[in-house]
Amino acid sequence: MTGDVLTSDRHNDSSAKLHKSKRSTQQAQEVLFSFLLEIVNARSPEDVLLEFQRLFIHHADSSSSAVVPALYEIVFANNEEEFRNTLKRSCYILVNNWGTKRQHKAIQDLIQLFSDPSITRHTVSPTLKRLRTWTLNFVNSQDFEELKLFVSRYDEQNSHWTQRYTAFLLVPQFVDLKNPIEQREAARALSRQLKDRFKFDLAMYIARSQSSTLGSKAPKNPTALGDEVIRLTKAIVARRGPFNYANVANIFLKQTQQSTYKEFKASLQEYLAFAVENQDFVDTLRKRLSEKFDSLYENYHDEVLSSALLLRTCNRVIEYLTIEQKGEPSPLFALLLSQGNPLTLVIVLLKLILICSHARTHLEACIAELVRYYEGFSEEECQWVITFMEVFNITFAIYAENVEYNLIKMNHKKQDTYEISHTDLDTYKIFSQLKSDNSLELAAELEFLPEASEIESNKLDLQDGK
Repeated sequence: MTGDVLTSDRHNDSSAKLHKSKRSTQQAQEVLFSFLLEIVNARSPEDVLLEFQRLFIHHADSSSSAVVPALYEIVFANNEEEFRNTLKRSCYILVNNWGTKRQHKAIQDLIQLFSDPSITRHTVSPTLKRLRTWTLNFVNSQDFEELKLFVSRYDEQNSHWTQRYTAFLLVPQFVDLKNPIEQREAARALSRQLKDRFKFDLAMYIARSQSSTLGSKAPKNPTALGDEVIRLTKAIVARRGPFNYANVANIFLKQTQQSTYKEFKASLQEYLAFAVENQDFVDTLRKRLSEKFDSLYENYHDEVLSSALLLRTCNRVIEYLTIEQKGEPSPLFALLLSQGNPLTLVIVLLKLILICSHARTHLEACIAELVRYYEGFSEEECQWVITFMEVFNITFAIYAENVEYNLIKMNHKKQDTYEISHTDLDTYKIFSQLKSDNSLELAAELEFLPEASEIESNKLDLQDGK
């Protein structure tokens, strides 16, 4: 009995100490975070970087008498994970604020601070040794690799082919609820900014490439596809009229809104295969999806389709088509790409997003995993993956963003059919315009084709085209 009481007392005492230590660490973290928030909003980036360097790199005095003791409170707790979380969030407090103010040079300088040789310098102090070891471990971690994404587009000397897809690589950061809120906000904002930049650059390139007034001045191509991007864009836009992808998606949703889940899965296979010309692709898609669909959420077979079940199903199909097992491409991804043009697979993915827009974030997270998987290969080895990525980027810029593209026939002969033959594409030019005014920055910069009067005279031919 007495032994049980003593054991219980020791357990309670240990729990109390652990709780006190955790509370002290949290309080110390709040001191640090509050200090950084205060100075990043009140001082120049140079002053803020100096304070950060003194605190986390040189471990010297600070302008605040409270922050150095707070840092050592975290170090004395001897919990490397808590220190890592503290350093990580401290970085993103600065990145998020500087990103909002477009102070990109400051973010570059912040990353550069971690190249300071003092981090690896020998010391006899146990406390400094622990601090430097933990900081060095952070520099060699995936957390630091994620942080470097915020400056990768400015590092032209050490550029890697995957940097073109940073907008996707940022997605896992902002969907991971375990990441600090500052990191998630910064990742979401930069990803959106990079997508808008690509959308703008694509529209500008297409407009200027078709202009007869530019002379020898070559416009900047935002893709890795060369001059072929113009013809590819025309081919993507060429699907018009009542059977364009958006209209077919709306028809499909109306037809299946009262279906049972089992009926919906059967209809979904038909919808994804609809109007795909490559028969080998269609046969493979039907066969593999049928195998997966038989057991997919079979407990819901007799229930009416709900929005939640639609989202979960689209997410699973996206995984089947991209990166089913975490970290590795799905067998269907490689098989489908080997059987046809990457555009065919991209259109199937687009069809999923057009019936469930909320699945787009999951799709982009899967695309990020594909990029991560192939980043260890050279650009030459990954040409087929790069082509897929470029086609994906262009297709979603055309169909899932706020810039509308239309093909304009450059003679005055009326186009009577909805389908445009690929052999006729050269007789058309692409016209782009904003669907809405919710992107003021883009609207201020976007330029259209110089041949405006010629376009206007033919615009009526394509009123129902998208």
